[in-house]
Amino acid sequence: MKTDKVAYLVNQYPKVSHTFIRREILALEAKGLKVSRFSVRGWENELPDPVDEQERQKTRYLLQEGMMGLLSAGISVFLQRPKVFLKTLWLTLRISMRADRPLPFHLVYLLEACKALQWLEQEKIEHVHAHFGANSTTVAMLIRLLGGPTYSFTVHGPEEFDKPEFIHLGLKVQHAAFVVAITSYCRSQIFRWISYSHWYKVKIVHCGIDENFYSNAPDTVVTEPRLVCVGRLCEQKGQLILLEAAQRLQQKGIPFQLILAGDGEMRPEIERQIDQRNLRQQVQITGWISSMQVRDELLKSKAMVLPSFGEGLPVVIMEAMALKRPVISTYIAGIPELVEHGVNGYLCPSGDVEKLAELMETCLLATPDALARMGQQAQLAVLQQHNMATEADKLASLFSEFAQ
Repeated sequence: MKTDKVAYLVNQYPKVSHTFIRREILALEAKGLKVSRFSVRGWENELPDPVDEQERQKTRYLLQEGMMGLLSAGISVFLQRPKVFLKTLWLTLRISMRADRPLPFHLVYLLEACKALQWLEQEKIEHVHAHFGANSTTVAMLIRLLGGPTYSFTVHGPEEFDKPEFIHLGLKVQHAAFVVAITSYCRSQIFRWISYSHWYKVKIVHCGIDENFYSNAPDTVVTEPRLVCVGRLCEQKGQLILLEAAQRLQQKGIPFQLILAGDGEMRPEIERQIDQRNLRQQVQITGWISSMQVRDELLKSKAMVLPSFGEGLPVVIMEAMALKRPVISTYIAGIPELVEHGVNGYLCPSGDVEKLAELMETCLLATPDALARMGQQAQLAVLQQHNMATEADKLASLFSEFAQ
């Protein structure tokens, strides 16, 4: 069935670290789909990117009217369809007994589903798509059980695979029309937690880069010994091990600058480590920056380094490679599906400080010709695997195939 109306349901939208969702929505709209944006929260958070501010004006927020708004929706849905509501309430109680969050949160999810259901029926929307397999997908599943439209969701990892039983990943797949995995590795991890009879539902749709991001980028190799790490400052991104590697370069007398582009809960500890390792002259933290500022930081650097411990496939790796910048990263999850060691980037075992420092040194001392060749191969790989228009076509086809 041809579907021309879908809703996206996200826990927080827009968000500075979720530009890939915005790109996906805009690419779908460019294909002619009408996309409604529903988010649980995010109407007040600071947004450095003007495009995100425009997206906020298009988004409806489930919690913006507070608990009274949710309770009103819940009462209304109960009065309209009491049997279905009570059946869904019973399931909500059951899944809360073994979950990552206690019962009160799940009752709120049910009320959010009632609120979203009213909006979906008002707008005559035929399908809901959620990103990430946790809270927002719980709400999408409850919407469906209340009699609402079909739903699908995109699984990114690694969070979904850290606690699949506690977010009831298998149950969500069971009730979903289809599930998107962003890499082959991601698909394999979903397979671990679902019945073989549901494997057919899991489809690979990559996150994508749109042409506006990489077009008109200067076709030059940076000569300054500068590396950039883009990402939330948190345990899984590996910034602490990156500082250890940076200290080794400093002790060897290798000149370099390292830019940490991002912010997050580990910033105080990272600041302390920078001081303890006497790296203030070499390392700078930018805080949150817009997508165009990220682009500028990548273009000013020889390469992007991201020594992650846990990932899906970071979009910033795609962004760097689209700009012809090699990537230094780790042999985990979906990263080796895009980054080929010695061809378009460098890979090392996760957690290996010595090897990471060695690769950073190799990159910093590489000739401009060698980096140019790697950059060309990097862009070629991204355009083949992560073209936003191509991936949006796949997603739009899935919406039409599986929507009610």
